[in-house]
Amino acid sequence: MLASSLDMLEESLVKKIDIMAKIEAENERQKEILSDPDTVDEAEFDKTVDNKGELIDKLLALDEGFQLLFDRVKEEVGENKDKYGEQIGRMQGLIQEITSKSASIEAAEHRNKKLAESYFDTARRKMNSSKQSSAVAFNYYQTMNNYKDVPPQFLDKKN
Repeated sequence: MLASSLDMLEESLVKKIDIMAKIEAENERQKEILSDPDTVDEAEFDKTVDNKGELIDKLLALDEGFQLLFDRVKEEVGENKDKYGEQIGRMQGLIQEITSKSASIEAAEHRNKKLAESYFDTARRKMNSSKQSSAVAFNYYQTMNNYKDVPPQFLDKKN
């Protein structure tokens, strides 16, 4: 029973690393998409956000299952450390890899947040500029319409 539980815990850690690698790949895609604020493909960006959301949900489910199983076998593992030392060591290595990937993902998320803020600032400026251009054009149009019936100003009054 304990051996199979430890196998399941180890498998869970391996799956978590795999999912985290996919999140890192999605972060790279976001970085590429956001790298030039003038040419951002919003649909592609939304797709990466959705993909990351699904991956994070899977991670949370794995974490919850891992914790439940670990809580059940924790005492027994502590009593049999010598017997399962090799497997425990492998799992500790996997946990260190997970910690490293977590830090990497957090740094990438921070970087992508700054890129997204830059994109939104650029988009906001473009909208404001567009609004101002439209207002100027509309005012010019109104002004020209109001003056279409103006008689000539310089008349020759010689008789």
